[in-house]
Amino acid sequence: MVWTVRSLALNVKPLDGVKILDLTRVLAGPFATMNLGDLGAEVIKVERPGVGDDTRAWGPPFAGTESVYFLSVNRNKKSIAINMKDSKGTKLIRELAAVSDVFVENYVPGKLAEMGLGYEDIKKIAPHIVYCSITGYGQTGPMVQRGGYDSIAAAVSGLMHITGHEDGEPVRPGVAMTDLATGLYTYGAIMAGLLQRYKTGKGLHIDCNLLSSQVACLTHVAANYLNCKIEAKRWGTAHGSIVPYQAFKTKDGYIVVGAGNDQQFVTVCKILNLPEVSKDSRYKTNTLRVQNRRELIDILSNRFSEKATIEWLQLFEGSGVPYGPINNIQQVFSDPQVLHNGLVMEMNHPTAGRIAVPGPGVRYSGFAVSHPKPPPLVGQHTVEILKDMLGYDDDAIEELLRTGAVAQHEVR
Repeated sequence: MVWTVRSLALNVKPLDGVKILDLTRVLAGPFATMNLGDLGAEVIKVERPGVGDDTRAWGPPFAGTESVYFLSVNRNKKSIAINMKDSKGTKLIRELAAVSDVFVENYVPGKLAEMGLGYEDIKKIAPHIVYCSITGYGQTGPMVQRGGYDSIAAAVSGLMHITGHEDGEPVRPGVAMTDLATGLYTYGAIMAGLLQRYKTGKGLHIDCNLLSSQVACLTHVAANYLNCKIEAKRWGTAHGSIVPYQAFKTKDGYIVVGAGNDQQFVTVCKILNLPEVSKDSRYKTNTLRVQNRRELIDILSNRFSEKATIEWLQLFEGSGVPYGPINNIQQVFSDPQVLHNGLVMEMNHPTAGRIAVPGPGVRYSGFAVSHPKPPPLVGQHTVEILKDMLGYDDDAIEELLRTGAVAQHEVR
């Protein structure tokens, strides 16, 4: 009996019982609510009847008829299809908000208020609500009415200015890092909002936006300018303040090596059989190595080009110096550490069949983030939500379906 109670306790997730009404689309919001769903929250994804979330059309590739992009960020959610242009639809949103703990949206500021669904409107019927808005630039200010996409926010925030080859054009990161950073800020902010409500008994409004998230993530690059008026530049794979800390071309690929202190630099020189370089007065300290970057990198680059990547990996193994290959995606998901960390989640999707997506990057000792529910079809759970959350009877639901205020996807 003790074993049973303990095992049940281990399966309790921190957000079990928390209901999240999710009106977000695309990436930042869905990424945040998916992570909350991984922690046990019941996420109710509100979508437009028929078309659903914008990313359902983003492809190829598709798994069957489902956008792989959509599948990647929408596990552990239920979908209700509501026509928000219909007054009966907005009434349903208000009713769902009243029985939810969290309301998340990513509309242009003022748009939901026009529909009677802004924070002040929802607060009147649900004073407990943690209402989180995700926008491009914030709730107020000169850019408030602009739409916000990752690439534009990455440009305006300076991220693209500092990304790319030293003498090359600005580059967009390979994934939407500004959206993802905003999603992670949103995820943490909602958790903080729930804790705040626990302390005060009151809900609150949270303002998350792409621009602020990315500027906050500029960290030392921003601090260099704010404190020393040093304008940032692009460094490719290198680092403006640490040398060596970059990718080096090998005989057949690349290896990234980072010497974060003087002892690690000595070790790098020893592995490369360049003892005279570690003794050279020009390279004794990191400050001197930064000042004499070009000459040093030329020496190291020439030596790295003499062996294949696997040879260098073997030589660096156990050295205490941070190093690694530049993997393609096939190599990533064959990497023994990636496999060991259990970073792939597999699910049975009702139309796409067996699918796999990257899971959360965190593990907990007290519970398992496992057995995920597959991303929903548009309106897959409409009737279930109306019955279970709002107590609607069959006749009321039939009327909503008949008039097009809601839609139900029938899984065949």
